[in-house]
Amino acid sequence: MPCRIRKATRMHHFNQKSTGLTQRFSGFNHHSGHGQRLSGLIVLTLLISLMVVSCGPRPGDQQDAGSAAGNSGQAEVGIDIGDRAPDLVFESPEGEKISLTSLRGKMVLVDFWAAWCSPCRLENPNLVRIYKKYRDEEFLNGSGFTIYGVSLDSRKEDWVNAIEKDGLIWESHVSDLRGSRSVPAAMYGVMAIPMNFLLDGDGIIVAKGLRGEHLETKLRELRK
Repeated sequence: MPCRIRKATRMHHFNQKSTGLTQRFSGFNHHSGHGQRLSGLIVLTLLISLMVVSCGPRPGDQQDAGSAAGNSGQAEVGIDIGDRAPDLVFESPEGEKISLTSLRGKMVLVDFWAAWCSPCRLENPNLVRIYKKYRDEEFLNGSGFTIYGVSLDSRKEDWVNAIEKDGLIWESHVSDLRGSRSVPAAMYGVMAIPMNFLLDGDGIIVAKGLRGEHLETKLRELRK
């Protein structure tokens, strides 16, 4: 089953509202033979417009930058490939503020995830394996590889337990514990998780949405 950023209670609350809306439209249009069908179409349209896509890009949907990093000096701050990634400064489980820019000089994977997201948890063993394999590698524009994990959890206990259980041994773990209203996720336009952005040593986005074997393939491509 896919993970959802918004809780089911939110959709339940909307369903209650939409039921009332249906009844009002049905009453308004009861002289018309099309009233009931019209109200149903209106509710369906509203439901579709408010749905949150619940999982990140599939492994084959990743994008990469090619030679985008070559123009890092002219790069603007943004979330597209070739842009300079927006800085993030949020707290670790210990309350220490960790900035994304503090990792400059390394290849960095900005990884958006949550303890409650099953696809994220399934991907974590792959991230651990790749981190161990490439953390000391030299790249075309970066010395070493690390991960800046951004959690979309709302309960600190769940977040910390998932880090420990999944063996996420990199040092940079942050969260604002706002769940689906996560500020860093909004800054990066993240509508679904798992989602990630691969940055070079200058903080330039060189790829995003890399899952499974595609992350390792990209790192191999960028090695010296």
